[in-house]
Amino acid sequence: MNSLPSQILEHCCNSMSNTLIIEKATEEIEAKTFAATQQLLEVHQVIYVDDKPKVARVDTEKEEGTAIVYFPVVDEKLFVAVYLDTLPEISVRHIDTQAYHSVYFRATSKEISFEDLKALTTLKPTGGWNKGDKKKYGNLCYGFSALKLEPNPGADEFDDKIKKLLDFLGQDKGGVRALVEKAEGYIQVATNFHNGNTMLGGHHLSREIINRMASLNLAIDFDIYADGNKFNDFG
Repeated sequence: MNSLPSQILEHCCNSMSNTLIIEKATEEIEAKTFAATQQLLEVHQVIYVDDKPKVARVDTEKEEGTAIVYFPVVDEKLFVAVYLDTLPEISVRHIDTQAYHSVYFRATSKEISFEDLKALTTLKPTGGWNKGDKKKYGNLCYGFSALKLEPNPGADEFDDKIKKLLDFLGQDKGGVRALVEKAEGYIQVATNFHNGNTMLGGHHLSREIINRMASLNLAIDFDIYADGNKFNDFG
């Protein structure tokens, strides 16, 4: 009898492991055994689907033996993040809010069309428009063309998002430099932090990240938002 290919076996093991991780994280959301879980869920609700907390993502890309399960929050661009150890057995380590980070490359021009911007790179855009196109809301039109590259739009930590974006941009360094030089290309970060106790947090750019950005001649811009409800015990 032929054995299953190693890729299928690995996928099955990963799926089973993720299921157990989700089950343990869900238990904490529903039982609220940690004080942090109680504090968070006093002021916010996670989204439920079919009577179970909705899972936005299971992150097992960190150090071996750890995982993060992201639960989206009702009416907010925020997540309740359950941090777990997976070795020697699956157990919850701690709970926190996780900001929503949008980290993407943006190129704009008043002279170059979207199609011509797209032609400058082999990378597939995830969004954009032409100068003169009507905006999604209202009756105004765009005064410039724009191209957007966002390879990782889901739930994730800022450090991971910017590294993945630079990995993506590095697949076409010449095209990215052309967009920087001809269309004011740069990295845009929009972060929605939880304003639970007025301590929003911030972003750290390592020397490695700065050097990688410099190699592509990239600038970076940050938009920071404070969302959500304050904790009940915050004076």
